[in-house]
Amino acid sequence: MEILDIKEIQRVLPHRFPFLLVDRVIEIELNKRIVGIKNVSINEPFFQGHFPGFPVMPGVLIIEAMAQVAGVLAFKSTEHKMDISSKMVLFTGIDKAKFRKPVIPGDQIRFELYVIQVREPFWKLKGVALVEGEKVCEAEIMAMVGDKKD
Repeated sequence: MEILDIKEIQRVLPHRFPFLLVDRVIEIELNKRIVGIKNVSINEPFFQGHFPGFPVMPGVLIIEAMAQVAGVLAFKSTEHKMDISSKMVLFTGIDKAKFRKPVIPGDQIRFELYVIQVREPFWKLKGVALVEGEKVCEAEIMAMVGDKKD
């Protein structure tokens, strides 16, 4: 199993601060599964307004982080098959999203995603977000490896 640091994640994903929401990939099995990590800091820009005095990571950003981890798997699984320099991963859909517990500063989110179906260039994955082993979010994520637009 491969570990991807932030430099490799930045090579794969187009996102940058403040919207890159994956710090590390600690497990990856191409075409099958991936485990990614997000360290949640009080310095995240969204905590200023969500919510003053009660900082909670917005659920939509937990889903976005999950989608970014899914994107890493789709990209890494596809890159040996084509000239990937002109490609990027795009988030195309979400189903069955559920939020179980709030995510707060100091938490470390572990994203575990498993491939449900691949019909290239489309990917469908089932994901779960965990904090200290407890489920905080789950969803099905759809993504595609598409052409970069200039």
